[in-house]
Amino acid sequence: QVQLVESGGGLVQVGGSLRLSCAVSDGIFSTYNMGWVRQAPGKEREFVASISWSGGSTYLAGSVKGRFTISRDNTKNTMYLQMNSLKPEDTAVYYCAASDRGPVTMQERFYDYWGQGTQVTVSS
Repeated sequence: QVQLVESGGGLVQVGGSLRLSCAVSDGIFSTYNMGWVRQAPGKEREFVASISWSGGSTYLAGSVKGRFTISRDNTKNTMYLQMNSLKPEDTAVYYCAASDRGPVTMQERFYDYWGQGTQVTVSS
């Protein structure tokens, strides 16, 4: 069973930075398209970023473009989300997800494996 474990969340002030990590085990990480989804209290889930299995294609939601960067290291079975210039509206639980089917996408229905989430809180 593929396992995904997020880390790196925490409390940060407005304008600060955090780097989230997602470690994947019991699977062939280098074959998975990966993504980050967040959910803020009382709001719908938002697909924030995705990256293809090779790292050659990346996609970012408009709300984070220019501030967040998604990357991966297939030698470490780990994906990252570098978050800069954080805003209070970035406060959410961030989940990583893996997909072993289809092209890289920002549609949740294609992602079969999910982590437990890590809390990011941006204080003003």
